[in-house]
Amino acid sequence: MSPEIGIDGALALAPLTWGPPGAQPDERKLRHLTQALAEVLAGRRPPQILANRFTDRAYQALVRAGQMIHANRPPFTGSVHMKQPRDGAIEMCALVHCGDRNHVLALRLERHGSQWLCTEFETA
Repeated sequence: MSPEIGIDGALALAPLTWGPPGAQPDERKLRHLTQALAEVLAGRRPPQILANRFTDRAYQALVRAGQMIHANRPPFTGSVHMKQPRDGAIEMCALVHCGDRNHVLALRLERHGSQWLCTEFETA
Protein backbone atom coordinates (compact mmCIF):
# COMPACT_ATOMS: atom_id res chain seq x y z
CA MET A 1 0.00 0.00 0.00
CA SER A 2 1.32 3.45 -0.87
CA PRO A 3 2.26 5.65 2.14
CA GLU A 4 -0.12 8.31 0.78
CA ILE A 5 -3.09 5.95 0.94
CA GLY A 6 -4.75 5.37 4.27
CA ILE A 7 -7.25 2.90 5.59
CA ASP A 8 -10.19 2.20 3.22
CA GLY A 9 -8.40 4.15 0.48
CA ALA A 10 -8.76 7.53 2.21
CA LEU A 11 -5.89 9.97 1.82
CA ALA A 12 -3.80 9.60 4.97
CA LEU A 13 -2.50 13.14 4.51
CA ALA A 14 -5.93 14.79 4.70
CA PRO A 15 -6.45 16.77 7.92
CA LEU A 16 -9.01 15.63 10.48
CA THR A 17 -11.86 18.13 10.43
CA TRP A 18 -15.31 17.98 11.96
CA GLY A 19 -17.52 20.95 11.25
CA PRO A 20 -18.10 23.93 13.50
CA PRO A 21 -16.87 24.22 17.10
CA GLY A 22 -18.74 21.83 19.35
CA ALA A 23 -19.32 19.28 16.59
CA GLN A 24 -18.86 15.68 17.70
CA PRO A 25 -15.96 13.83 16.03
CA ASP A 26 -16.72 10.92 13.75
CA GLU A 27 -15.75 7.62 15.43
CA ARG A 28 -14.80 6.09 12.06
CA LYS A 29 -12.23 8.86 11.46
CA LEU A 30 -10.85 8.37 14.97
CA ARG A 31 -10.53 4.65 14.33
CA HIS A 32 -8.66 5.36 11.07
CA LEU A 33 -6.30 7.61 13.00
CA THR A 34 -5.59 4.96 15.64
CA GLN A 35 -5.13 2.33 12.91
CA ALA A 36 -2.62 4.53 11.08
CA LEU A 37 -0.79 5.27 14.36
CA ALA A 38 -0.66 1.55 15.20
CA GLU A 39 0.82 0.83 11.76
CA VAL A 40 3.45 3.56 12.24
CA LEU A 41 4.35 2.28 15.72
CA ALA A 42 4.61 -1.27 14.32
CA GLY A 43 7.04 -0.07 11.61
CA ARG A 44 4.61 -0.80 8.77
CA ARG A 45 4.15 2.83 7.67
CA PRO A 46 6.37 5.91 7.80
CA PRO A 47 5.52 8.53 10.45
CA GLN A 48 5.20 11.18 7.72
CA ILE A 49 1.67 9.97 6.97
CA LEU A 50 0.61 11.46 10.32
CA ALA A 51 2.55 14.74 10.17
CA ASN A 52 -0.53 16.89 9.55
CA ARG A 53 -2.55 15.11 12.24
CA PHE A 54 -0.09 15.77 15.11
CA THR A 55 1.20 18.92 16.75
CA ASP A 56 4.88 19.54 16.07
CA ARG A 57 5.86 18.35 19.57
CA ALA A 58 3.78 15.16 19.34
CA TYR A 59 5.06 14.44 15.83
CA GLN A 60 8.69 14.76 16.97
CA ALA A 61 7.91 12.33 19.81
CA LEU A 62 6.44 9.92 17.24
CA VAL A 63 9.55 10.13 15.06
CA ARG A 64 11.81 9.55 18.10
CA ALA A 65 9.66 6.66 19.33
CA GLY A 66 10.33 4.45 16.34
CA GLN A 67 8.91 0.94 16.49
CA MET A 68 7.10 0.53 19.80
CA ILE A 69 4.68 -2.23 18.82
CA HIS A 70 6.26 -5.58 18.03
CA ALA A 71 3.72 -7.65 16.16
CA ASN A 72 3.86 -10.97 14.36
CA ARG A 73 1.00 -9.84 12.10
CA PRO A 74 -0.35 -6.49 10.89
CA PRO A 75 -1.99 -4.55 13.74
CA PHE A 76 -5.76 -4.22 13.71
CA THR A 77 -7.47 -1.54 15.79
CA GLY A 78 -10.65 -2.49 17.60
CA SER A 79 -13.35 -0.10 18.74
CA VAL A 80 -12.37 3.33 19.98
CA HIS A 81 -13.42 4.52 23.44
CA MET A 82 -13.63 8.29 23.63
CA LYS A 83 -14.50 11.02 26.09
CA GLN A 84 -14.46 14.77 25.85
CA PRO A 85 -13.15 16.12 29.18
CA ARG A 86 -13.82 19.64 27.94
CA ASP A 87 -14.91 21.35 24.74
CA GLY A 88 -12.09 21.19 22.22
CA ALA A 89 -10.34 18.15 23.72
CA ILE A 90 -10.74 14.43 23.14
CA GLU A 91 -9.13 11.60 25.08
CA MET A 92 -9.43 8.17 23.54
CA CYS A 93 -8.05 4.67 23.69
CA ALA A 94 -8.25 1.59 21.51
CA LEU A 95 -7.17 -2.02 21.75
CA VAL A 96 -4.75 -3.01 18.99
CA HIS A 97 -4.77 -6.68 18.06
CA CYS A 98 -1.27 -7.81 17.02
CA GLY A 99 -1.32 -11.60 17.14
CA ASP A 100 0.11 -13.13 20.30
CA ARG A 101 0.10 -9.88 22.27
CA ASN A 102 -2.36 -7.00 22.14
CA HIS A 103 -1.49 -3.38 22.81
CA VAL A 104 -3.46 -0.35 23.92
CA LEU A 105 -3.14 3.06 22.28
CA ALA A 106 -4.14 6.20 24.14
CA LEU A 107 -4.36 9.57 22.41
CA ARG A 108 -5.30 13.12 23.27
CA LEU A 109 -6.51 15.40 20.50
CA GLU A 110 -7.18 19.10 20.72
CA ARG A 111 -9.15 21.22 18.35
CA HIS A 112 -7.35 23.95 16.38
CA GLY A 113 -10.09 25.77 14.46
CA SER A 114 -12.01 23.02 12.65
CA GLN A 115 -9.03 20.63 12.73
CA TRP A 116 -8.21 18.11 15.46
CA LEU A 117 -4.52 17.45 16.19
CA CYS A 118 -3.01 14.74 18.34
CA THR A 119 -1.09 16.38 21.18
CA GLU A 120 -0.12 13.24 23.15
CA PHE A 121 -0.02 9.49 22.60
CA GLU A 122 1.02 6.42 24.59
CA THR A 123 1.07 2.70 24.01
CA ALA A 124 1.37 -0.26 26.32
